[in-house]
Amino acid sequence: MVKKLKTNRIRCKHCGTVIESKNTYDFIRCDCGKVAVDGGLEYPKRVYPAGRAEDHYEDLSEFD
Repeated sequence: MVKKLKTNRIRCKHCGTVIESKNTYDFIRCDCGKVAVDGGLEYPKRVYPAGRAEDHYEDLSEFD
């Protein structure tokens, strides 16, 4: 069973900003510009500097 994305959001571990992508092409950067989220409810795309994702953001997305 495929989980349906209910919210597509992350918290930047560098600046603490919570960002959410609400539409398919809704590319949003955090306040410091180090992480970004995209894809709305279609797909959860994350952009972050090199290294481990968990060092840069906390995933706050929800699924049905």
